[in-house]
Amino acid sequence: MKHITLDHVVIRFAGDSGDGMQLAGNRFTQEVAQAGNDFSVLPNYPAEIRAPQGTVAGVSSFQIHFADTETLTPGARPDVLVAMNPAALKANLADLRWRGTILADADEFTPRALKKVDYETNPLEDGSLEDYQVFSLNLTKRAQEAAEPFGLGRKDAARTKNFYALGILSWLYDRPTEPTRTFIEHKFDGPIRDANLASFNAGYNFGETTEIFPSRYSVPRAKTKKGTYRQISGNRATAFGLMAAAAKAGMQLFLGAYPITPASDVLHFLSAAKSQGVLTFQAEDEIAAAGAALGASFGGALGATVSSGPGVDLKTETIGLGVMLELPLVVVDVQRGGPSTGLPTKTEQSDLLSAIFGRHGEAPVPVLAALTPSDCFATALEAARIAVKYRTPVIMLTDSYLANGSEPWLIPNLADIEPIDPKFATAPNGPNGEFLPYKRDENLARAWALPGTEGLQHRVGGLEKADGTGNVNYTPANHDQMTRTRQAKIERIALDYKPLKVDDPSGKAKVLVLGWGSTDGTIKSEADSIRAQGYDIATFTLKHLNPLPNDLGDLLKRYEKIIVPELNLGQLAFLIRGKYLIDVESFTQVSGVPLKQGELAKRLIELCEEVGK
Repeated sequence: MKHITLDHVVIRFAGDSGDGMQLAGNRFTQEVAQAGNDFSVLPNYPAEIRAPQGTVAGVSSFQIHFADTETLTPGARPDVLVAMNPAALKANLADLRWRGTILADADEFTPRALKKVDYETNPLEDGSLEDYQVFSLNLTKRAQEAAEPFGLGRKDAARTKNFYALGILSWLYDRPTEPTRTFIEHKFDGPIRDANLASFNAGYNFGETTEIFPSRYSVPRAKTKKGTYRQISGNRATAFGLMAAAAKAGMQLFLGAYPITPASDVLHFLSAAKSQGVLTFQAEDEIAAAGAALGASFGGALGATVSSGPGVDLKTETIGLGVMLELPLVVVDVQRGGPSTGLPTKTEQSDLLSAIFGRHGEAPVPVLAALTPSDCFATALEAARIAVKYRTPVIMLTDSYLANGSEPWLIPNLADIEPIDPKFATAPNGPNGEFLPYKRDENLARAWALPGTEGLQHRVGGLEKADGTGNVNYTPANHDQMTRTRQAKIERIALDYKPLKVDDPSGKAKVLVLGWGSTDGTIKSEADSIRAQGYDIATFTLKHLNPLPNDLGDLLKRYEKIIVPELNLGQLAFLIRGKYLIDVESFTQVSGVPLKQGELAKRLIELCEEVGK
């Protein structure tokens, strides 16, 4: 048997929602991490809790891309597809690369299952898969045999087949198995624990003893910066970022939230952090969640709320109130496909314009977007810092891809993170010994007095404030002044940004790829690919979307062609055209999946050819 060393591999586990594909994928990811590879993952599952069994609509999948170098995306096309039934094969075959490997559970390719997905003949037997390397195995039967000594019924024993398949893949790609064995021993009890462990071991041993696999593979460790790493998802990184911000500000973190896919995990993670001083409130609805978070900020806590598109719609009135009160509030919007209920478990970047403009009146707020799952930590931390420093609601955009995806994260040293000073007012600040809650500092941020502070009583509410005193004032001149001041305060935030740095290795590029948020990985990967073909291209991914960086206009003028890839119908492109009067090209995709590689590269090469490489 050959032992082949690869620099990267993309594997996709696919099956029914109840087949444990997310669990198998996560366990394989742990093995990959233990082996020292860099990786990126993409879970994909139906919106229904239990989708129709055996149908394409009910297929759940988990894709992992691991490598010996930096991994920027979950991969374009899988090298290996684990198909636990005909529906899984049909739903994912088109994505599999030519000559890719199919590991199929032959036991599930019954006439009834084939008919459900309109297969007239069995693709494992009819020659239609001749372009692929197919291993048709009796995974269900073998898992049942492994579990038989532990007294489980046939149905329960069959549920261990995900671990049997995982055992085969662990052997085939020479992964360390101890993480999975330890997980099984701690996760399950009694016969179920023993059956899962036996099935995993049986799968691994099958790979060891069978002669059907012509090769075994390994992927060397990646060269990474020294430090302590952990696997982290975007939602967990967001939770940690908010916790770190509260710690650096010496404030209690309060999260008001209402469960919604795909944002709920932030609430789940933080609700388990009571010992760290975190207070969470699962409200009766999205409006109450936002109101409670803003109220917590009024009381001196770091108020935060998390939701997805439909929930953020309901929070807009409270965000507007936060603009008028000029109080910190972090609003995390984990974007998903829309409109309405739309695609609850699929990804999209369609909330950008809503985040910037989606409130009545002139109600400007800063908007930031995370670039990767681990970057959600830094983005949440920065969102909180801006909210506290400038006394404003801040909207942080992530999306379903970032929220559920994961990657290695170098755990930062909390001592290295700059403190956040809330600068609570402690004494009167007026010329006559009075307290002026809307007297502003050098950042145009107003004084923030905690309730009950002696001598600092002041009025709060949604009516227009008088400059300085904060009393109700309807006069035209005052409203004009306060509206312009609130806008100017948000614009000043751009002074805190670092100068923009474009990725242009040759310094000769005439084409710029301008992205934002989660398109970052695909953009960088595609750029590296076409640079290897001799083309010069520059890339930059925006994190700060409102206000935009002050030096962005000058940067854009340096390029002959600018293309903006987005998972929407061109929202950032619309903003860039309007603000800078530059006719950028919009490259859009709204299919519910991350930006696909290949299609973008083709267009980038065409643009480079147009300007002479």
